[in-house]
Amino acid sequence: MAYQQSDIDKLHATLVAVATGAQKVRFADGRETTFQTVDAVAAAIKVVDAQLRMQARALGGVVRHRVPYYRSGL
Repeated sequence: MAYQQSDIDKLHATLVAVATGAQKVRFADGRETTFQTVDAVAAAIKVVDAQLRMQARALGGVVRHRVPYYRSGL
């Protein structure tokens, strides 16, 4: 599932709305989610932000691999 910048913008608006009493957000692809607390919205913002950063890295073409180094020679 690909998130868009508009999704995170709506979540930021929802954060303010939930703090004042509203609970629903509709994403760009038509999905609708109901949040119960500000913490739930903050967690969703972190998830969407991480997904957007991963998508940007994937489109950037830079792939980094970590290779473990063992002193025992493995």
